[in-house]
Amino acid sequence: MHALLPTTAALPLFDVAASRRIETHALVHSPDLMERAGLAVAKLALAIRRGGGPVWVACGPGNNGGDGHVAARHLAALGLPVHVGHDAPQRPALVIDALLGLGLNRAPSTELLATIAAMQACGAPILAVDLPSGLLADTGQPAGELAVRADHTLALLTLKPGLFTGEGRAHCGRLWFDDLGITPDEAPTADLLGRTPPPHRSPTAHKGSHGQVLVVGGAPGMQGAARLAARAALACGAGRVYMDLLGAAAEDVADPGQPELMRGHLAELPQAVGVIGCGAGATIAAALPELLRGLPRLVIDADALNAIAADADLQDLLRARPAGSTALTPHPLEAARLLGRDTAGLQADRLAAARELAGHLGCTVVLKGSGSIIASPGERPAVCASGGPALATAGSGDVLAGWLGGLWAQQPGASAHAIACAGVDAHGRAGEVDGALRAGDLIDRLATQR
Repeated sequence: MHALLPTTAALPLFDVAASRRIETHALVHSPDLMERAGLAVAKLALAIRRGGGPVWVACGPGNNGGDGHVAARHLAALGLPVHVGHDAPQRPALVIDALLGLGLNRAPSTELLATIAAMQACGAPILAVDLPSGLLADTGQPAGELAVRADHTLALLTLKPGLFTGEGRAHCGRLWFDDLGITPDEAPTADLLGRTPPPHRSPTAHKGSHGQVLVVGGAPGMQGAARLAARAALACGAGRVYMDLLGAAAEDVADPGQPELMRGHLAELPQAVGVIGCGAGATIAAALPELLRGLPRLVIDADALNAIAADADLQDLLRARPAGSTALTPHPLEAARLLGRDTAGLQADRLAAARELAGHLGCTVVLKGSGSIIASPGERPAVCASGGPALATAGSGDVLAGWLGGLWAQQPGASAHAIACAGVDAHGRAGEVDGALRAGDLIDRLATQR
């Protein structure tokens, strides 16, 4: 058993169906699997209980409840006061949530909702077994009106996508994992991102060795977004970064606060990585056909995504681009527009929505939000475990787009999927601070951690 986050390497994620198959196969060879699971729960419970009151073990009827009963037996054998049942004891030192597990596929009953509410109200820390009761393992969304908000969650046997995306992070608290000594015998459903090393820089490298980025956006009144993207690309290590500020006068400098940035245009930079749409406004629509046809690699964000959502011809141009040459970075509202659906429906299953959008437009899709999803045609999707609420500030998405462009400039042979995985994880790790993080400070943190 070990604490899960932050990750140091990519880890496999398995949905409910795959986890069930792995569990069934494991039981054939390891009939004591539930005993191992319950012992792991008891060990963690000993470490996190608070005070001398009883340990309240709320058990459901399935395997999750069975794990809870085994944990209760081990704790009682050590002389701890243990209360097993749906009714709350007086001043518990810990609650073990073993009500509902992997098989949840509908809203909890009224009786179970009452128990969940009582667990939440009792004031003791909550340890969820495998996943918080009421949370759907595949999507990270509550199945009904209420799901447990645990202080700790011990995932058992496999890691489930819903622990890391949707509302999962808000419900899980600190995540722990015990594989119970079992190596899964099938391919993962998705990958949990791990740290990726920065691009190699040769001792004999020069600025021409690290590519070019062209940031297209920054309409009048919105130039800050484009400048943030360009600054991020430069901080990432791109050899040269140019800006095409829409509507700006020819004599205007690219960025008065960043003299390394230059003005440039598509005609002069046919091999550059395009970062398009940041602060672009409605004027980007007219420029998009030439950009979609002309630049070999594109990161498309913000107003460019909204223009594509509104124009079937632009969508056709996007689909005509070579495989692996385009990354879209929508937030949920932008993704919903591209799919022609409402945001709530998209958020109900973020992994499925990202896959659908990637297939629909033939691009890599970074569906931003808590537990960002990276999906690409023909690739296993990935979920980002890094990041947090500090990134919920204006400009952080522009920084991500620019950072992706900077990474890609330095690695021209990499696919959009590989660049997105590396960049999204780095962006998330840089945002793991208390409070809010200004976009300019985020760039500095990204550059420092390279």
